[in-house]
Amino acid sequence: MESSFTHKCPNCDGPLFFDPKDQKFHCEYCLSIFTEEEVTAYEKNQKEARLQKTPDEAAQETDTSAAEKMTSEAQTSSGDLELFTCASCGAEIVTDATTAATYCYYCHNPVVLSGRISGKFLPDKVLPFKIEKEEAVNRFLDWTRKKKFIPKDFFNASQIEKMTGVYFPYWSVDSDITGQLNATGTTVRVWRVGDIEHTETKQFAVGRKGKLSFKELVKNALSKNTQQKMVEVVQPFPLEQAVPFKSQYLSGFQAEKRDIEFEALKADIEQELKGYSNQLLKNSASGYTTLTGVNTDIRIDRQQQDYILLPVWLVTYNNRSGDDKIYYYAMNGVTGETHGELPISFKRLLFAGFGIFAVLFILFMIGGYMI
Repeated sequence: MESSFTHKCPNCDGPLFFDPKDQKFHCEYCLSIFTEEEVTAYEKNQKEARLQKTPDEAAQETDTSAAEKMTSEAQTSSGDLELFTCASCGAEIVTDATTAATYCYYCHNPVVLSGRISGKFLPDKVLPFKIEKEEAVNRFLDWTRKKKFIPKDFFNASQIEKMTGVYFPYWSVDSDITGQLNATGTTVRVWRVGDIEHTETKQFAVGRKGKLSFKELVKNALSKNTQQKMVEVVQPFPLEQAVPFKSQYLSGFQAEKRDIEFEALKADIEQELKGYSNQLLKNSASGYTTLTGVNTDIRIDRQQQDYILLPVWLVTYNNRSGDDKIYYYAMNGVTGETHGELPISFKRLLFAGFGIFAVLFILFMIGGYMI
């Protein structure tokens, strides 16, 4: 069973929530506000205090851990679903195998599954949310109000409340490449003198060599991401604003851990980088009518990959009264870039069509009567 924890307020021990608006951590109980540095320092002191327990306290803690382990061994997993214990209320919560942060369904406190953001699954960076939920909801409503024939229940408070902030896992790749190109360039010049047309053809040995650098090539690291197409279209993310990973930034949001390792993507990434390099080298050999016999040599000198969590606001809607299709809406949690599919109310569409037909019919009858 996965262990979990909740970031607690240094003043009252209530749960902390990350606020994208001021980039600080808020306690909803005593209304205290803390910076990331303050929360980190407090938790460091708490950890050091636990390490300095007396032998009796340590033995008691060992007994508690043993009991928790026995409870853990009694837990079961079903397919991709797993159980864990809420650190705040002790309730059992069901989650799937890639969830790294969520809410307790009982006490509603934010919880982080430590085993899924540690060791090899410890993210290198996180891009914190900059758009808070209220602003995300307002942007969503502004976007949908411009659309017609949407089912009325799409705007219900319960539907809007389903908007969720999720950190999705990605690989960000930086590469330094040495590239070389050799080809034959041909230029053709045509001119006329009187009735005679002249053609001049010249051939050149073309060579290009240089260093190329690629920054922040982003690749999805979650196979189950059914909303992936939606997430892709709200890129790019300002990765220069990413910060070293701290689990505090997950408080109040959901998060997924990766299930696609970099090695599984490496060959395709290198092929993609070489394709970009080939194209850049060819583009540098401009000014020729044709470029033939192109031969390139691309070598990757350095490659660095970072495991990064990127923020997205998501809404899903099941159009049970129409086509039973699930619709997705996504918003970039930093830039506000939006994209989504919207359901159509066939009743409203039919009513609008009938109204247009009725107006045209009345105009036709009036016109016929006047004639």
